[in-house]
Amino acid sequence: MPDARIERTRRWFFEQCGVGLGAIALGHLLGGTARAADPLAPKQPHFAPKARNVIFLFMAGAPSHLELFDHKPQLAKFDGTLPPADLLKGYRAAFINPNSKLLGPRFQFARYGRNGATISELLPHLAQIVDDIAIVKSLSTDAFNHAPGQLLMNTGSQQFGRPSMGAWVTYGLGSESRDLPAFVVFSSGKKGPSGGSSCWGSGFLPTVYQGVQFRGSGDPVLYLSNPPGVDETSQRDSLDTLRRLNEMRQGIVGDPEIATRINSFEMAFRMQTSAPELMDISKESPETLEMYGAKPGASSYANNCLLARRLVERGVRFVQLYHEAWDQHGNLVKDLKQNCADTDRASAALVRDLKQRGLLDDTLVVWGGEFGRTPMVQGGGDDGRDHHPNAFTMWFAGGGTKPGLLLGETDELGFNVTSDKIHVHDLHATILHLLGFDHTKLTYRFQGRDFRLTDVHGHVATKMLA
Repeated sequence: MPDARIERTRRWFFEQCGVGLGAIALGHLLGGTARAADPLAPKQPHFAPKARNVIFLFMAGAPSHLELFDHKPQLAKFDGTLPPADLLKGYRAAFINPNSKLLGPRFQFARYGRNGATISELLPHLAQIVDDIAIVKSLSTDAFNHAPGQLLMNTGSQQFGRPSMGAWVTYGLGSESRDLPAFVVFSSGKKGPSGGSSCWGSGFLPTVYQGVQFRGSGDPVLYLSNPPGVDETSQRDSLDTLRRLNEMRQGIVGDPEIATRINSFEMAFRMQTSAPELMDISKESPETLEMYGAKPGASSYANNCLLARRLVERGVRFVQLYHEAWDQHGNLVKDLKQNCADTDRASAALVRDLKQRGLLDDTLVVWGGEFGRTPMVQGGGDDGRDHHPNAFTMWFAGGGTKPGLLLGETDELGFNVTSDKIHVHDLHATILHLLGFDHTKLTYRFQGRDFRLTDVHGHVATKMLA
């Protein structure tokens, strides 16, 4: 029966308006117990999780593992010489001729922690918490350009249109926050990620699961405050009317995007109270602000790290911080110094702060970019490196990962992984495992088949687990 005719029948009127409005009233009376129909209501994973929340510190542009974590004395020894011919057989670089000369590390390294982790002089704050983090030097990926690499790291595919990891997590777990989005995104650095908003999009999942980008200062979302002449009472009346109309329409067509619209309107209304309180970091202690290097009213990576802690305290499931500044084809020395000055202190402070508040055990912190950098030089003189998918380093803290772990090795030039190789799909499987999911069973049916974050790949990296 056409929609227009359905809307005119007496039977439809009494069924939907009689029972439907009664259900709305009942839901209001039941309060929190009526959240079963809420797509963001908390859900149970497949098994007992180690982590309940995720903070992903995404260093977009790809940090050089060879300057930060993966110390290679042999690379320094052969600085300025051509790499071995057999090493480059079948190798494809993004921009440079693979026969470019080798470039030794530009900074000094020292050993820290119980296991003697090699850490660059650029990361003095991280060096002090190495016993609280797991450093994995054996990551690999399939992509060697930024947009495909960022999409693969965030969505499990190099193509646009797939749900992001944060969307999959909120789809699987819901949210413990009623007054803030389940999945929040911040961006700092020179620009946003090359993969754009698809890096935190919902793809073919209902859009209620996509990330919500917050600004670093002021209203976190534009137009959150009421315009002049609109008070809370009139706004509430308008939203109630819109909700009733949307629920009536949803009863006819069953479109999940209508539920997303309802959720968005209600969330925005609640955020008018919760968001200003969240963003006001001036209420943090002077010691906490100093630890992060955060400044109230400013917009910075340091402020975003502090806000990430405040968000998981309030039940937000997935927080992702993009810092796009790491693409050093040239100006390697100068830019790496600046990038590390901007991020090292706050990243380490986040781990410290979560730990001292008892939040680190069930909050997984992930730090890394989309790929690594070549052992060969790019740019004028000896001051740049090209994209490199074969090997790179990431670090992890809390959420069931093994503190103080040093996992994986690369060859003497930092070119290929030689032990404990972990592909991006394996990383995704491991993160989902820590959150209580069998990655092969967290699926969504679309276009006739079941999709998952790991596609048809992925194995849990059990050596990372505590």
